[in-house]
Amino acid sequence: MSKKKIKRKIFTAIAIVILLAGLLVLLFSGENKKIVEDLFNGNASLESILQDIQSLGWQGMVVFGVLSMLQVVLTFLPAEPVQVLAGISYGFWVGAAICAAGVVIGNTVIYILYKVYGDRLRDYFQKKIEVDFEVLAASKRVTLIIFILYFLPAIPYGLICFFAASIGMKYPKYIITTVLGAIPSIFIGVGLGHLAINQSWIVSLCVFVVLVVVLIVMYCKRGALFAKLNKFAKKSFGYTSKTQVQEPSAALTSVMYSGMRTYLKSKVKCKFTNNVGQIDHPAIVLCNHGAFIDFLCFSMFLKKDKPHVVSNRQYFYGKSLGNLLKKLGCIPKSMFTSDIENVKNCLHVIKHNGVLVICPEARLSTAGKFEDIQASTMSFIRKMNVAVYTIKFGGDYLAMPKWARKGNKRYIRKGALVEAELNLLYKAGESMTVSEEEFSNTVTKAIDYNDFEWLERHPELHYKSGKLALGLENILYRCPKCNEEFTLSSHGNALKCSNCGFVAEMDDRYGYDAEKVGFANLQQWYDWQMSVLKEQIDGDGNFELRDEVVLKHSSTNGKTQLREAGQGVCVLNRQGLTYTGTDSGEEIVKFFPMTQIYRILFGADEDFEMYDGQEIWYFVPADRRTCVKWYMASILLSHQ
Repeated sequence: MSKKKIKRKIFTAIAIVILLAGLLVLLFSGENKKIVEDLFNGNASLESILQDIQSLGWQGMVVFGVLSMLQVVLTFLPAEPVQVLAGISYGFWVGAAICAAGVVIGNTVIYILYKVYGDRLRDYFQKKIEVDFEVLAASKRVTLIIFILYFLPAIPYGLICFFAASIGMKYPKYIITTVLGAIPSIFIGVGLGHLAINQSWIVSLCVFVVLVVVLIVMYCKRGALFAKLNKFAKKSFGYTSKTQVQEPSAALTSVMYSGMRTYLKSKVKCKFTNNVGQIDHPAIVLCNHGAFIDFLCFSMFLKKDKPHVVSNRQYFYGKSLGNLLKKLGCIPKSMFTSDIENVKNCLHVIKHNGVLVICPEARLSTAGKFEDIQASTMSFIRKMNVAVYTIKFGGDYLAMPKWARKGNKRYIRKGALVEAELNLLYKAGESMTVSEEEFSNTVTKAIDYNDFEWLERHPELHYKSGKLALGLENILYRCPKCNEEFTLSSHGNALKCSNCGFVAEMDDRYGYDAEKVGFANLQQWYDWQMSVLKEQIDGDGNFELRDEVVLKHSSTNGKTQLREAGQGVCVLNRQGLTYTGTDSGEEIVKFFPMTQIYRILFGADEDFEMYDGQEIWYFVPADRRTCVKWYMASILLSHQ
């Protein structure tokens, strides 16, 4: 945290404390002190208290305004006694205006506190109420829901204000919404007081009894009321990654796929071979996954088939991209975990004679070669018992490596060639006639690839870039000379070690001087890292990785893909992955047992992550170069 932000928080805290202290001094000084003492001690009659209040003039109004403000900020203070007394003392309209002014000030204080301190205030405002505020925040009717909250029992005004501030409302909308929400309650309270003075006590008592009975019934039934509110919010989501798969828009698919083909051909040489002709529907198309460029390559084969592409759920968390993907017929998938929604959507595509595209490795290649396929994925594909096709790419990883960066963006290498070949693997009804082992071996063989072996068959290729190694330290983290970790950094076409001065210069074919570096290419270097890490794990029964992390979850409003949810410590060992820290203001311990971990996903220079149902647990370590080690360690530990 910057010094400027720390100073701002300190100054804000001091200012709020001074304001509250000043208001309390005003409240408990002079005649005000005597009135408050008489009010709470019962030492004076109501008539004498009212006379004392009215004799104060504007100072009495300030007192009621302060009390109204405090009942917002101090969530344990009830609002009704102040409102009733204001109605008795000043009449309906003046009393209501005084209370509303206090609410405006109190709501503004909470808004400022949230903007400065954020979710750290959640523990103070959040009460044990059976309302799913995460669901409420995601609803497109969240403004209406805020109004409803003011009518429900056991929910302090301050909590409602904190909730409204936490969903990112701008101040004008925030203050109008929260004050208008409080107005009915203010009118009722002040109206009761005004009624008590201007009508007979019998009428006042009857109205009071009715209101009390209504409040008691609502309080006793609060669980059912909160449940209905949660259900209402779920039915009115503004945006969610959840989806029922859509038929791809013909016009949008045509435009997007034509655009992708044009863009791809402008960036790389393409050599695509169709050994099939037309694809028989329904069908599953399996692809190896060396790079993001693969999604552009689909368009060369599958435009007319309007395919449904299974994609990482994270891309659906953001509203703009998520809605576009849904209109293209894409299907969200929580990687390496059970995802019933995804299964239902895939079955829907097959049932309705569609084409399902799956990258069964379920992650980008780390070092330019085939990694593996989860057994459950292979079993699902086989049991569909439909026609199975494969698109095998060559050169895609080298055209756009996972770690390649230009600023904050990945980019396609100049001089690259991408080859792709479409083949039929099984006709409809054939996959279930072979054993699971044979099916798995056949699929693996069909999409198995190694881009560095592929490159040897293309001696004419040279990749043009003055920054060919940029970002490579996020894959290669161990120096082969001094054996130190995370001392490497990229400079143009070279990796340099800050510990021993070792330099590894990369040529225009991703190669190294094997005699000097010890490896002919980055893939061999990566494999060496894996062997060293395996020796460490095998030789240490207490092996673990530990790092301080920032936790992120899916966005609740779709404006971004992710939101910061907390901070803590992650530990990976033979038992599994454990996160200990905060999550949306609560102290938690989240455990993923190793029996449930197939792989820990990672983004180069970004994060390592796990899915739990449809929620992502996205961990950003202080040194993002360590992410690849968490991935590698998860592979080795899962085999223990």
